Amino acid sequence: MNELLLIDDDPELAELLSSYLDGEGFSLDAATTGDAGLKKAEEGDYELILLDVMLPDTSGFNVLTQLRAISNVPVIMLTGRGEEIDRVVGLEMGADDYVSKPFQLRELLARTRAVLRRYSPHLAEDDEVKSVSPKKKVELGDLVIDRNARHMTIEGSPVHLTSTEYDILEMLALNRGSVVERNNLMERALGRGEDFDDYVLNVHMSNLRKKLGNNVSIKTIRGRGYLLAVPQ
Repeated sequence: MNELLLIDDDPELAELLSSYLDGEGFSLDAATTGDAGLKKAEEGDYELILLDVMLPDTSGFNVLTQLRAISNVPVIMLTGRGEEIDRVVGLEMGADDYVSKPFQLRELLARTRAVLRRYSPHLAEDDEVKSVSPKKKVELGDLVIDRNARHMTIEGSPVHLTSTEYDILEMLALNRGSVVERNNLMERALGRGEDFDDYVLNVHMSNLRKKLGNNVSIKTIRGRGYLLAVPQ
């Protein structure tokens, strides 16, 4: 059973989610403060963390920063304020996705499963990926993507990527030199359909470009999508 961690000071929400997710094959552990959540995250082995922006002892953003210093565990932010800035800041700081309160339980479940599908290296690859490259390592000049370990190095030095950033990069790298349609990235790398606001992809793409530096170039093809090019 997949174990999730909820960091939120609402006991009723914790009880509701625990009951609902248990019926969907998930076990939910809960912490009501940021400090308690960080301790559980350090000591436990969680598949994914649900993190509220508003906590009694600190900001969820502070917790996210500390989490990212020690782990690349997938994080979904619960943004109760309903403001776009909270969602953007969370994504910029390394969250994989967000859900705005109040939310439908089925929506949270769908987002959780989508993130876990992207993160899990055990899931079978789709036919398109197999046809592009069967190799477990992709070399782009000084940049090397290890598909087994799901990490990237530049000139031999590891570069931290969130699970979502990795999925975007891998999809672009396997199709390097060709345009990857924006909708395909939204669906396959983010688990979202065409009906979702695509600024989530914009933020992840911006973060990824900063980490790649001048080693590779992700070009925006207006009206279509993105193309990954390696400098000669």
